[in-house]
Amino acid sequence: MNLGYFTMPLHPPGSDITQTLENDLLQLIELDELGYSEAWIGEHFTAKWENIPAPDLLIAQALGLTKQILLGTGVSCMPNHNPFILAHRIAQLDHMAKGRFIWGVGSGGFIGDFEVFGIDPKSGIQRTITRDAIDTILQIWNDPKPGNYKHQYWDFTIPEPIDEIGLGFHMKPYQIPHPPIAVAGVSEKSDTLVMAGERGWIPLSINLVPPRVLKGHWSSIEHGASKSGQVPDRSTWRVAREIYISDTSSVARKEALEGVMSRDFENYFLKSLPMMKMLDLVKKDPNMPDSDVTPEYLVDNIFVVGNAEDVAEKLFSLHETVGGFGTLLAMGHEWDPRTKWQNSMKLLKEDVIPILDNMIASKGDST
Repeated sequence: MNLGYFTMPLHPPGSDITQTLENDLLQLIELDELGYSEAWIGEHFTAKWENIPAPDLLIAQALGLTKQILLGTGVSCMPNHNPFILAHRIAQLDHMAKGRFIWGVGSGGFIGDFEVFGIDPKSGIQRTITRDAIDTILQIWNDPKPGNYKHQYWDFTIPEPIDEIGLGFHMKPYQIPHPPIAVAGVSEKSDTLVMAGERGWIPLSINLVPPRVLKGHWSSIEHGASKSGQVPDRSTWRVAREIYISDTSSVARKEALEGVMSRDFENYFLKSLPMMKMLDLVKKDPNMPDSDVTPEYLVDNIFVVGNAEDVAEKLFSLHETVGGFGTLLAMGHEWDPRTKWQNSMKLLKEDVIPILDNMIASKGDST
């Protein structure tokens, strides 16, 4: 089992942005030192809680301060961008990373960002824009033909080259033909995960959902793969989870309920998800009342909280229930108190993952 990290990030409105950016960077540096294989950074323009609008800039800064960790956009929300400009930024970042970059893409999901760019999410146009924008970027990376590229949501022209003065499109990625592409999925029947399966891209599953929804994610991936003759590979599947580990499971549960993990859900997600009509996603039983979705419910049913042995057992159960996946992504929160979160991240890497690997291997041997 590979181990990575996904940070949205999560900081209360009114936080000192200079300080939160520094803290997020320090997390990436420490995770690199611990041997985490990858880290993903989210993109939001109008979400005060998720206060990074330019993950590529944080990735660029982190590249010079880390040694081995792969860094990815989590994700570039395609309706937010002009494809011509984004093609340049991602290609340049790929050169700066020299292979330590994964391009995460998606259609976005935050109501404020949709409003900024004139997207009606009820129409589903964001998914069409996403497919079209990705295809446009891949086209101009592969064969940047001069001419006009006109779309309902963008209009740009690649000029005829003038070799004498070096005029023309020039920014292709470092990785050939392009950096690995990952696609995030949220809903049980995710169109974006269908696209991931169809094109053989890396699938990413959101942290909020119970196993019943994760099973739907894999079904979407398989459906997409069947459309194009691809063979889906579970080892490429990334599954994000809320994880907190302490010396005893009772202490871990208490600290999760009294700390930043519970704060972030009680004050942000459990308020915003109903507004977006997405609260049903977190329910293990779709018929359970909204009022039952509490921090206590989340800690006991969705999050992975406990001592190292209990967390390993819970992760093994998840792995078995959904049929297997290749990379676990621990979700990011503020490391407050820092020493306890550092300990949790270290225990996950050094204690839990070896136990989990042994459980998976033993199950394979027995079958």
